[in-house]
Amino acid sequence: MNSENKIKKINKRFALLFAIFVCIINKSMQAEAQNVKLVGPHIIVYKTKKDYNNLVPVILSADKKSIVSYPDPHDIKIKGDGILPTKLHKNYLLDNRGIGKNVAFLKVSYSEYANLPQVPTQVELMSMIIDTDPLISICDCGLKSEFKDPVKELNRLIRKNKLGDKCK
Repeated sequence: MNSENKIKKINKRFALLFAIFVCIINKSMQAEAQNVKLVGPHIIVYKTKKDYNNLVPVILSADKKSIVSYPDPHDIKIKGDGILPTKLHKNYLLDNRGIGKNVAFLKVSYSEYANLPQVPTQVELMSMIIDTDPLISICDCGLKSEFKDPVKELNRLIRKNKLGDKCK
């Protein structure tokens, strides 16, 4: 066998090994992609016992004895009306602030809170709470990126009484 044939044979083997290697890497990358957890903001839909739409929410500890999360007045001033919940059908609201199941509402409107010179103390915030159990329902509808038009799609689900099928 001459050297030219040997080189061709080696090149064919190399090409075959390379193709196998590429297939193995591709399968490994596909498996890894399936294990990747998507992250991003979730869509939270809720309904309250009363109209708290313009009142500032805070998040309480599980025992509801302390506040674990609250906004800075400056943040509300920057976000303006974009922080208010979006009204949906049948008195449901689309959260734009970041509430959760342990939400409570202060007796202070967003505009009043935005004009405060500084963040109130924990004691002051606790004294401003008007309802520590304001929710009728709350559900997580998944990643915001899964929706093209969240308001339209959520209203369609609400109209068809299918919100519980999509949101947990």
